[in-house]
Amino acid sequence: MTATATRGAAAPPEAPAKKPAGVRRRAWATRAPLLPALVFLIAVTQLPFVATLGISFFDWNSLKPEKRRFTGFSNYASVFTDEALRESVVTTVVLTASVVVVSVVLGLAFALLLDRAFFGRGFVRTLLITPFLLVPVSAALLWKHALYNPEYGLFNGALTWFGELFGIESVAQPEWTSEMPLIAVEAALVWQWTPFMMLILLAGLQSRPAETIEAARLDGAGSWQIFRHLTLPHLRRYLELGVLLGSVYIVQNFDAVFTITSGGLGTANLPYTVYETFYRAHEYGLASAAGVVVVIGTIIIATFALRVVSSLFREEASRA
Repeated sequence: MTATATRGAAAPPEAPAKKPAGVRRRAWATRAPLLPALVFLIAVTQLPFVATLGISFFDWNSLKPEKRRFTGFSNYASVFTDEALRESVVTTVVLTASVVVVSVVLGLAFALLLDRAFFGRGFVRTLLITPFLLVPVSAALLWKHALYNPEYGLFNGALTWFGELFGIESVAQPEWTSEMPLIAVEAALVWQWTPFMMLILLAGLQSRPAETIEAARLDGAGSWQIFRHLTLPHLRRYLELGVLLGSVYIVQNFDAVFTITSGGLGTANLPYTVYETFYRAHEYGLASAAGVVVVIGTIIIATFALRVVSSLFREEASRA
């Protein structure tokens, strides 16, 4: 073999160098404190889900435990064919979409307001954030009793006051939760989730490049043109993030439906129907199948949310 051929031959790949024992030990010492938290997380979240997945394949009524039997995917077929469950799916979609859209629009309006400098901005920001800090059940009770109650609620009291102000003797006192039940639940959720959207969009507004906005103003662009051509495209990722995260949380909402209407009058969403099926009808298998469907749907939405978050981080890193 000639020297030229020897030089042209590909050199054998070198074996990857092993990390020194001391480096490996330090790596394990760094990760070891996280192991108890990881084990706890798996025990609390994954094991119950595996158990729920197993139960979903059985026809299991707790009142007749001796008649429990394996039925395969029949419970999942019932989830998509049962009329009550189908209606709850539709209600869940309508409730989630309406709350998210209205919350995003109001959150954008408040974010644009707080992006301006004015006296007392910090105090106004604190007031606007407060609804999101309340416990969901407390917020629902507040709306049910302090606002919606037909006898002493604030809404009917305001109607009576306006009637007296304009000389109207008898003003209608609507039963808010019975005459417009779904809107009543949606209003309570919008009130609580608008601050969440506002915070996300305010962060997006404050990350705009100031020099680009200033250059547009110098070129004669008005406020609407700046908002339409600069601000809104910049906020696209933040709007997507707010919509996706809001959908993940609101699609699982149980507190407002349970507290305000108890799932009646067409307000029963899928989480409430799962509760009804499990605790009142005692159909463990069917309720578990419906719960698995909710989890899978939430995971799909969360996957898109995580992709949006990662793209935001990549964009911020590329600008740095």
